[in-house]
Order: sequence, then structure tokens, then C-alpha cells
Amino acid sequence: MSVGLDIGSKTIKIVELAKEAGGYKLRGSGVIGYAGNPPEHCQDDKELSQLAAAIKKLHKEANISSKEVAVALPEPQVFTRAVKFPPLNDQEVASAVKWEAEQYIPIPISEAIVQHQILERRESSTPPEVLVLLIAAPKILVEKYISVVEMAGLNAIAVETELMSLVRALAPPDQTVLLVDFGARSTDIAISKNGQLAFTRSIPTAGEAFTRAVAQSLGVQLVQAEEYKRAYGFSESQLEGKIKGALDPVFSIVNEEIKKSIHFYQSEEKGETPKSILVSGGSSGLPEMIGAMTRSLNMEVVIGNPFSKVLVAPEVAKTVAPYAPLYPIAVGLAMRK
Repeated sequence: MSVGLDIGSKTIKIVELAKEAGGYKLRGSGVIGYAGNPPEHCQDDKELSQLAAAIKKLHKEANISSKEVAVALPEPQVFTRAVKFPPLNDQEVASAVKWEAEQYIPIPISEAIVQHQILERRESSTPPEVLVLLIAAPKILVEKYISVVEMAGLNAIAVETELMSLVRALAPPDQTVLLVDFGARSTDIAISKNGQLAFTRSIPTAGEAFTRAVAQSLGVQLVQAEEYKRAYGFSESQLEGKIKGALDPVFSIVNEEIKKSIHFYQSEEKGETPKSILVSGGSSGLPEMIGAMTRSLNMEVVIGNPFSKVLVAPEVAKTVAPYAPLYPIAVGLAMRK
């Protein structure tokens, strides 16, 4: 059994997978709303213990058997970038990363946990090069996540970034695709090539910004604005298109960042144009959003299915379907080798 725990800023998700011959089977899952702070914003042990209590409750209610879990770190708090090296072997890359990391990450190396993975060996490029993904997280952040998991009576066996998990769950193994995960406080963008994370970007324009835009435009409270957003989304016919009108300026910021990401990946990383865009997260289910995004970006946009690589019993599929856009990170964590 392997368990993925995704602690978001509005919801907590948990997924347990069983290894089957050549794949995975969904053994248990659950999602709960949470009004407190995620670990990175918890100010003291009291806040952390409230979060731990919510995690413990979810673990029990979702009927999860294993206490060993993998957790994901929030994308805005980690530093990920592709770095080019001359054609070194694996051992030499590992040494080079140790020396080079300092110039690429904005915190002292002594306060960071640094990892890397080799993305591609470009033997035929001029000059030949090795493309390496560098990932760094503040030690204090990792410690907070491990601490809250332990306070919940569980054991954190692995920690990685949200977009690494997202790619594992959603990205096809043989294409270049762009993934967009709409959280409450950040929208995270990734480009995956052949099932590997190749590019990341995180912007602070997300679900809460959509809600605030509706509240300001219509002069209503945030709770009411959230309901309007979820009910009418980008529909032009509902409420005279007023909700769409309020959402559009915020939405265009996200779409512009997606265009910039594709352009950067093509020009700086010499990558190919993504074939399609896979979206996930709370806002991905807003009415008529997929159509609006398709028109704006002139690309195929689909909601990513977190269970596309997982066997799900038909009766279970019905109950998880409404929450599917919330699950990819938890599923990706549980799929870790």
C-alpha cells in the first residue's frame, strides 16, 4: 500500500493505492474542507495541532490502512529550474549540482534541501549538454510538513513538490503537455516531456482571486461570491454574463502566464510546443471554463483525470467523480516508486 497526503490551503486530500500487476488500484480516498492554515502559514504548535487533528480524522474516515504517507510541498515555497551542464556522467552531475546550486536558489544553501534529476542528455546539440532539473526547498518548510504528519500519528516517508506529483498522475508518458493546477492561493504551471517534469512556474492568481473579483464587481460578500462563481462560472447566458465579466480580467492574467511559459520553454529550453493542456484543482470545474480557456489559448484543453493510470471499482468511481479535479497531487504522491 502507498498513501499520498495533499495538504492544500482550503482542502486536505488523501489517497491509498494498492500495487496490482503492472499498475495501481484505488484502495481508499477522502477529501475534507479545512478553514485553518496550511503548515507553511501556521504560526505556532496550536495551529499545527489543529491541522494534525484534521489530518488524523480524514485518515480514519477515509479508511486508510497504512500510516506511512508521502506529502507534497506547496509550489510557491520551493525553487525549481532546469539547468544546463556540459556532458557529465551521473556522478559528475551530482557533484556539479552541489557546487552550482548556490547561484540558482535565493536562500542560503545551508538552509535548503537540494535535489536534482537528469531530464535529458542532448548528445547531438552544439555543444552537447545535459539538462538537469534542480529542486530546492527550505529545510524549515520540510520540517513543518514532517512535524504535522507526525503529530497526526502518521509517518512521512517521502516529501516532494506538488508539480512532480501532478505530472506523475496526469502526464502521458510519450508527449509534451502543459499542466495547470488551480489552487486557492496559487496557480501552478508545469510542462512535462515524456512523463517528466521539465518546467515549472507558480503565480499568486488563483481561486481566491476569482472569488474576490466577483465580490468586488457585484458588491457582495465573499461567501455569496464563491457561490455565484461555482454556479455560473464563465457562462454568458447566466446572470447576463456578469460573473463571466468579473472573472475575465483575472482569468486573462492566468492565460497570459500560460502563453509566457510556453514561449519561455520553446525559446530558452529549446522544447517543443505542448500538444495539449491538462487542468486540475478546484477552479477547473467552473462552468464553461474549459471552453473559455480553449478559445483564449487556441489549444486543446481538458480536465485531467487523476485516476487515468489507476484501477477504480465502478461503484467507487461514482463517488469520487465529483471530487476528481482535487485528487491528482494525492494520487501522484501515492504512485511514487
